[in-house]
Amino acid sequence: MTDSMMEGGAAGSAAAAQTVTPAQFRSLMSTFPSGVAIVTTSDLDGQPRGMTCSSVCSVAVDPPTLLMCLRTGSPTLTAMLRRSTLAVNLLHARGRAAADLFASGTPHRFDMVRWSADPEAAGPHLIDDAHAIADCRITGTMSASDHTVVFGEVFRVQHPAAVDQSPLLYGLRQYSSWSVA
Repeated sequence: MTDSMMEGGAAGSAAAAQTVTPAQFRSLMSTFPSGVAIVTTSDLDGQPRGMTCSSVCSVAVDPPTLLMCLRTGSPTLTAMLRRSTLAVNLLHARGRAAADLFASGTPHRFDMVRWSADPEAAGPHLIDDAHAIADCRITGTMSASDHTVVFGEVFRVQHPAAVDQSPLLYGLRQYSSWSVA
């Protein structure tokens, strides 16, 4: 047994017995700002799907891999898994309205934003709201309670000619941005 395993002994057992409420966990995570993305795909019939996601993280550089955590049962997740592809639209500071729209569950949200459907893309590109877009092939998934972790290998990166390159951030239950110097 290593020292680090021994350190987790009795104290680790006591910590495992305690529980944290969903409200306490949300409060904790609200203090950890993250970038805001809209993940998109299309149903097999070509219907665009998408949702706001702040749970996006780089996993590896070779091969370039991202992970996204999506609510299990989401129509967007279902379409992604059927199609095996998705696009990660990283929003710029002026993309807040799109972030709110795609978080709301409003039907026909793609009728309310400008997007492109390139046949080589993994999903719709939100060309007015994203400062960078990663097209991904799904390489794996993992169940995590009421969410599914989706691993996507990036096969193409694009930088739309966005006016604003400052990334949109979310933390402390509010939006902000990081100005690009």
